[in-house]
Amino acid sequence: MPLVLHAGNTNKNAFKTLITAEYTGVNVELVKNFEMGVTNKTPEFLKMNPIGKVPVLETPDGPIFESNAIARYVARLKADNPLLGSSLIDSAHIEQWIDFSSLEIDTNILRWFIPRVGFAVYLPQAEEAAIASLKRALAALNTHLASNTYLVGHSVTLADIIMTCNLTLGFSRILSKSFTSEFPHIERYFWTMVNIPNFRKILGEIKQAESVPPVQSAKKPTQSKEPAKPKAQAEPKKEAAKETAKPKVEDAGEEEAPKPKPKNPLDLLPPSKMILDEWKRLYSNTKTNFREVAIKGFWDMYDPEGYSLWFCDYKYNDENTVSFVTLNKVGGFLQRMDLARKYAFGKMLIIGSEPPFKVKGLWLFRGQEIPQFIMDECYDMELYDWKKVDINDEAQKERVSQMIEDHEPFEGEALLDAKCFK
Repeated sequence: MPLVLHAGNTNKNAFKTLITAEYTGVNVELVKNFEMGVTNKTPEFLKMNPIGKVPVLETPDGPIFESNAIARYVARLKADNPLLGSSLIDSAHIEQWIDFSSLEIDTNILRWFIPRVGFAVYLPQAEEAAIASLKRALAALNTHLASNTYLVGHSVTLADIIMTCNLTLGFSRILSKSFTSEFPHIERYFWTMVNIPNFRKILGEIKQAESVPPVQSAKKPTQSKEPAKPKAQAEPKKEAAKETAKPKVEDAGEEEAPKPKPKNPLDLLPPSKMILDEWKRLYSNTKTNFREVAIKGFWDMYDPEGYSLWFCDYKYNDENTVSFVTLNKVGGFLQRMDLARKYAFGKMLIIGSEPPFKVKGLWLFRGQEIPQFIMDECYDMELYDWKKVDINDEAQKERVSQMIEDHEPFEGEALLDAKCFK
């Protein structure tokens, strides 16, 4: 019998439990047709949570409310669950970051966001205090993530699930790129987490807010003595609620007829003699005599009019002091480049036998410039310095060949690892 979760399907606090369920294999079903302000005011719901807040989880032993408690319950249904830590100190640190996420991150995001969208009185001084407190908390989190891929240990824990869900509201509604760029390790952490399959299945695609929402008038509660308002007057409230909800992909298709998907500008370029998939097959299938077969084949295929080559160098190599964090950073970058798979090939080298490690890359892109849609969609691009390869320079051409073949030593140093995007 599944557990039943009462909440709207865009509630970030419900997402905590649903993501946890993906990791534990526990069957949790979200109730259908839940309408905030209506369903949570019924006598049946108020028996489960007398103050009418969501989410609430129905279990065989009775209801549970408060989102963190619900997520903990679902995590504990699986014995020896790594989400809860493998030692006493890990468990304590997980609880520490759950509390920090709720009290320092979520609270201050809501203190900033809620008055802006009209669900509380807007006071400039209060907003200034909320932003200052949020920045202090994010600075502390950013420092921790500078040397840690996850909040605790070397894999996802319940702390990561709750932190990511709390950050999701901020990133999608009020924390624009100009704000979060001050915290690059949080950016790397957040975009890595939301693209992990178990997270992405529940959260869907996250788009970062472009700007802080303008201040709206606070919504006044309806007085009980007033006569019932006609439906036409109630519409603005309905619209306001719709604005604050996370848009659903399937809902967008119901509002208007689907429009034809615009073609990628790269698909409109003149045909190239270089067939990218043929090069990728040659690269993958060459097991011996790599220089003579694959490298020679690459230069025979290469079309300088249809494609361009680019070197990239990570801007913050002095921060690469932990090997597994550096490797995960590069791996996350390649995951987020998946949108470019049809138009690109890449090699990323992690260089050095001891920290700090250097990260350098070589990329082949369709066209003469780095495609704009990649620059727009993959935030990692801004973390690298990019230089177009001059193939008439024999030294640069040889460097391209060495990067493709994982030549070691590379520029006099050992390779910690090499990763390929194909």
